[in-house]
Amino acid sequence: MSMETETPARSRRLIVLLPLLIFLGLAGLFLTQLLSGRDTSEVPSALIGLPAPQTNLPALEGMNLPGLDSRQFAGKVTLVNVFASWCGPCRDEHPLLLALSQDKRFVIAALNYKDQPENARRFLGDLGNPFQAIGVDTAGRAAIDWGVYGVPETFVVGKDGKIAYKHVGPLTPGSAQALLLPEIEKALAAPG
Repeated sequence: MSMETETPARSRRLIVLLPLLIFLGLAGLFLTQLLSGRDTSEVPSALIGLPAPQTNLPALEGMNLPGLDSRQFAGKVTLVNVFASWCGPCRDEHPLLLALSQDKRFVIAALNYKDQPENARRFLGDLGNPFQAIGVDTAGRAAIDWGVYGVPETFVVGKDGKIAYKHVGPLTPGSAQALLLPEIEKALAAPG
């Protein structure tokens, strides 16, 4: 066999093996992540421990509530829930927010994301209103400042005005009990 025929044959073998090598590399990477014990559903927030973004959103008209103003966070624990009437998971988590609103040790405020005011009012009229302030973010710019990936998301803002916790996705009884409520208790216990 001549040198000239060996090189193309070797190249063909490499081309055939290349997809297998890429697959094995990716499989190894995924296996490493899976066996690491890390919760891959948790999306970290770069804002944890930092002051809540300066936010001053207008009120949702017709609700007789203030808008969302980050200066209101000072000295109290605040849950900031990002919701929209068009968001199915927001509807699913809403009964839990209503239950949380019974605890008067903290405030629940809302960032109404890219919604029509009449739809947001109807949503809250049909399901109940757990919020003490509702800011309208029609363009979605404030949500970007908060690092929102999608709706719903919930933030715990401590008495010091810093973000203590971020929950991505709908709250469930299990996630509220295991994750959210302990973070609220920590924020309530922290000096203000």
